[in-house]
Amino acid sequence: MTTSETLFAPASGFGRAAVAVVRISGPAAWDVLVALSGAVPAARRLSLRTLRDPADGTELDRALVAWFPGPETYSGEDMAELHLHGGPAVRMGVLAALARLPGCRAAGPGAFTRRAVLNGRMDLAEAEAVADLIDAETEGQRRQALRQLDGALSRQVAAWRAEAIDCLASAEAALDFSDEGDVDEAGLDVALFDRAAALRDTIVTALRDGRRGERLRDGFTVVLAGAPNAGKSTLLNALSRRDVAIVSEIPGTTRDAIEVRLDLAGLPVLLVDTAGLRVTDEPVEAAGILRTRARIEAADLILVLVPPDGSPPDLGPVVTPTLTVHTKADLFAGSSSLGAGGALCVSARTGLGLQALIDAVQAEAENGLGHGDALITRARHRAALEACVEHLDRMLAGAGGLPELAAEDLRLAVRALGEVAGHVGVEDVLDRLFAGFCIGK
Repeated sequence: MTTSETLFAPASGFGRAAVAVVRISGPAAWDVLVALSGAVPAARRLSLRTLRDPADGTELDRALVAWFPGPETYSGEDMAELHLHGGPAVRMGVLAALARLPGCRAAGPGAFTRRAVLNGRMDLAEAEAVADLIDAETEGQRRQALRQLDGALSRQVAAWRAEAIDCLASAEAALDFSDEGDVDEAGLDVALFDRAAALRDTIVTALRDGRRGERLRDGFTVVLAGAPNAGKSTLLNALSRRDVAIVSEIPGTTRDAIEVRLDLAGLPVLLVDTAGLRVTDEPVEAAGILRTRARIEAADLILVLVPPDGSPPDLGPVVTPTLTVHTKADLFAGSSSLGAGGALCVSARTGLGLQALIDAVQAEAENGLGHGDALITRARHRAALEACVEHLDRMLAGAGGLPELAAEDLRLAVRALGEVAGHVGVEDVLDRLFAGFCIGK
């Protein structure tokens, strides 16, 4: 990408709609507006214009246009928006006309946000929050993404980085200016190591959050496990309120995991139906059972389904929380929504006990995701902070050793913190991040 190019892309969804928004960003945005509409309106005001194809003067649409001069824009450069009638033919006609203008090209995924990062309008953590906000499916995910977009993580990491830089400056001063009267001739003093230890402990405390932010972002995974014909697929359909899994009396019908996303009081829950657990010589079913065990190991909660006259399946050595659910409760005489020992009894056919099961799963999700706002929401953030802690640990372990090594460990700690917001070494991260964005953002 070169900033000399002017990018354009639809910033609204495809298909038939009342309004379609086309975004234009780059040095030629003013000229593009003049070429299409004949004049540029007052800044940050929508104005009605007739859009014409610069190639032959053909009328394309009567639309609202807006002009946003940089650098106070989303991308940090001159921008324009065209609010078109939302028919596919109108949108494609305007995009085709834009593509023929010199210096213009269609934007790729996340191109506008990438320019915002490169132009200093937001840092990398905030750009990731934009992607999370677009992908948010629940109220909890929306709140978390907005908090990150507001700079919650960026501000905290900036404070940690400032403290690490201050420690590094003191260490380098002891090395480079030890002959000065106001610098400790003995090298690095105890106070410096105390400050580094306090910084290390603060970051470790933030890391000990049970990965709440990542789990809220990705969803709380609930796996339905049980023997064949225990009612897993039927229960999945009942909880999702639609037919997403094939239900059959034939054992082993489900061969692969089937996922359904649910919103429980603003919390994202990923419900996973799996192959029935049993010993089998059938190779395809056996492969499905291996996948079941892998999903069980990675789950946040396991619903252990037990049919009438059945017994709980052998889950193996798992430490994941489990909840026993007795299925097909309509077949029991005098069944109730709560079985012996606190086990839930449900009937997907009659709806008996389903709300109690949903409440139980919601409680487990709330407990698993924790309370309060999470600071760390991505594995990349966690890896960078863990690397910073490793460098500080190495510095503290070498207290009393060569001051040059301590200074180098501090320098590496500063670098690791810088990677969170994108201050250093982020080109490969940028490529991966924006590949997952939608076009027009």
